[in-house]
Amino acid sequence: MAKKSKIAANERRKAVVRRHAGRRAELKEIIRTGGPQERADAVRELARQPRDASPTRVRNRDSIDGRPRGHLSKFGLSRVRFREMAHRGELPGVTKASW
Repeated sequence: MAKKSKIAANERRKAVVRRHAGRRAELKEIIRTGGPQERADAVRELARQPRDASPTRVRNRDSIDGRPRGHLSKFGLSRVRFREMAHRGELPGVTKASW
């Protein structure tokens, strides 16, 4: 189980990312297609935004206990929780391989 403070901080980051997503997309488009002066202004404004507004700052975590490593994005679980749930038959369509 991850610390509650780390899980809460990650949730705050997700909220900041959602709040700034539209403006970031506009600035990125200006940087991609605008003229030299527009591009420079957009880069400066993008740099002035909060650091946590970048989606890469959000950490993928286990949806049940918040474990930050070994995340399987298809299931939203960590490798440990995935294995436990698969063995108990709680994941539809997941079977244990044997040969």
